[in-house]
Amino acid sequence: MTGASPVTAQERQVKIVALGDSLTAGYGLSASETFPAKLALALKSKDIEAEIVNAGVGGDTATGGLERLDWSVPQDTDAVILELGANDMLRGLDPKITRAAIGTIVRKLRQRRIVVLICGMLAPPNMGEEYGMAFKLIFADAAVAYGAMYYPFFLEGVAANTKLIQRDGLHPTAAGVDRIVSNILPSVEQLIVWSKTERGS
Repeated sequence: MTGASPVTAQERQVKIVALGDSLTAGYGLSASETFPAKLALALKSKDIEAEIVNAGVGGDTATGGLERLDWSVPQDTDAVILELGANDMLRGLDPKITRAAIGTIVRKLRQRRIVVLICGMLAPPNMGEEYGMAFKLIFADAAVAYGAMYYPFFLEGVAANTKLIQRDGLHPTAAGVDRIVSNILPSVEQLIVWSKTERGS
């Protein structure tokens, strides 16, 4: 058989770890309303069976994600959706620190032949243009340097929409998560196809 075949329920289930912070963990939401849960349902609706593991930890920085990488991403993982950096930005951490941590996470995962979708994050204008640009480039540069997929902004279409953000102004509502899943779904489908090619299955 030639070409990329559709990922169907009859094939081996793909295991994807969503490694992130409270945006992944689902702050203020029920378990069924979180990004990993809704992503799994969206994939299933397209006859793609995937186990999406919620490895989100509220308040986690990129460095925190790196420190727990080995136990958060078990050996049987096929792919990782990396969603970290928002707390680094909110705390005004030096982008060099975030860059080093994100780069090391992706490098270590690729060494394990785990494919990675890096979700970018943007700093608000009040952080300054220089900081904003330095922060934005972290994610795209890591994708290029270590051979990962890149999704420019995890909160695309959600961050500035008061109807899709909780009262804290930071975390998505259940409807906001729906928007995130809808936006990122094509990229996740590509990630799954790539993971099967990488694993030779």
